[in-house]
Amino acid sequence: MKNVLIAVVTFALIVSCKDKNQQASVGEEIQTNTIDSMKMVAIKQHTIDSMKIVSETEKNQARAKEIVVIRNQQPAAASTTTTKSRKKWSGAAKGAVIGAGVGAITGAIISKKKGEGAIIGGLAGAGVGAGTGAIIDGAKK
Repeated sequence: MKNVLIAVVTFALIVSCKDKNQQASVGEEIQTNTIDSMKMVAIKQHTIDSMKIVSETEKNQARAKEIVVIRNQQPAAASTTTTKSRKKWSGAAKGAVIGAGVGAITGAIISKKKGEGAIIGGLAGAGVGAGTGAIIDGAKK
């Protein structure tokens, strides 16, 4: 016990007698390295952003060329056909589907009667999910 106490006191004296300037320079070096790494990340992100802008510009130019080619290929009397874009799911619909799935699984796990628990859990989950999705949709608008 005496040896342990002597070792602890000796260690404390050695640590407390360190050169304060050396500790300060290490801290400054760490701070400089951190700032340098942050600058490198900013430079990389700037490069990525500029590449995205160039890519979008090239895509827009390619689309403009396609439109010109398509208009030149169509005969004057031909009718134009429009393609319907797929309607996206609302937040309420997504929430209802996700909630029903999670509720059914949870109900089946918790209940002693697996089928009945899955049905009840699915209905409850669908209701909660639809309500949550509707709230999110309202907040987005």
